[in-house]
Amino acid sequence: MRTTRQLSLGGVKIGGGAPVSIQSMTNTDTNDAEATLAQIRELAAAGCQIVRCAVPTIRTLDAFERICAESPLPVVADVHFDHRIAVGALERGAACVRVNPGNLRGEAEAREVARTAARLGKPVRVGVNGGSLNREIAARLGKTAQAMVESAEYYIRIFEEEGCRALKVSLKSSDLRITLEACRMFAARSDIPLHIGLTEAGPVSSGIVKSSVAIGTLLLDGIGETIRVSLTAPPVEEIYAAQRILEAVGLRQASPEIISCPTCGRTHGDMLSLVAQVEREVRRIQSSGKRIALRKIAVMGCEVNGPGEASDADVGIACSAHGGILFKHGEKVATLEKAELLSAMIRELEDATLR
Repeated sequence: MRTTRQLSLGGVKIGGGAPVSIQSMTNTDTNDAEATLAQIRELAAAGCQIVRCAVPTIRTLDAFERICAESPLPVVADVHFDHRIAVGALERGAACVRVNPGNLRGEAEAREVARTAARLGKPVRVGVNGGSLNREIAARLGKTAQAMVESAEYYIRIFEEEGCRALKVSLKSSDLRITLEACRMFAARSDIPLHIGLTEAGPVSSGIVKSSVAIGTLLLDGIGETIRVSLTAPPVEEIYAAQRILEAVGLRQASPEIISCPTCGRTHGDMLSLVAQVEREVRRIQSSGKRIALRKIAVMGCEVNGPGEASDADVGIACSAHGGILFKHGEKVATLEKAELLSAMIRELEDATLR
């Protein structure tokens, strides 16, 4: 595993062996503090640990200050083009500020942000995107992984010279291979924590696949301290996807694993609807701040797959031609009507719920 320096972002430990944190970004108008705070609360309930808000203008800082004061999560200010906004956001309560080297006008501006962050003891994320690199470096190297890494290193030097060592870096491209190459290259030559993801990953259907490959690959390499699954979707969907990725690579068990058969000609009942309803119930319980003390639950479509193929599940339901069964650890415990299957599973989930 890669060893990194540790920093604290609004109380969330990042790097230095701390667990990987999940981040998302609001898509509300930040000037609408009520709507933004409502979305942040929804994200927090779903399992988000760090939230980022766009701060596009100086005028947005008033609403942003209120958001920082009332948010249940540490808030990162996302700032482009105007370094004065980054300085103002840090002074108004941002737990961290994200700046893009390609969108800063010059070194003097970067140094002012660095001095402010150092004075306030706030971390900075140097967020490099493949489409917005340091101009001189991009002119020399093109839109390459090497150019992304050198853009980050150029500004890291500036920030550290001004006493700001609480840094994390992101190196994101919409090109999966370039993203992997850049993150691996940077991880091999720096102990600064990395925020990983795939920028502009796309809609849910393709974005989750691409993000899972990129983020999962890096995490299995021991690279990545915070993650975001960037989707063209409601932000809460990013949290569910991120949790699944962490579960898949063995870094978190945020919820019981749901196993279900892929359906075939033996399937009895509407499996797609049944699985979706069970998944919603798991989310509903967890969003209330409770934990379900089950490792694996099964939703199966016939007697072949359940309980036989799902014998290692803590609890499961399986459809049959005449109704269905409830089983635990491979043993049938009840015969049910089809209409009773979902309610039986819900009772099992609630009985296994811990506060």
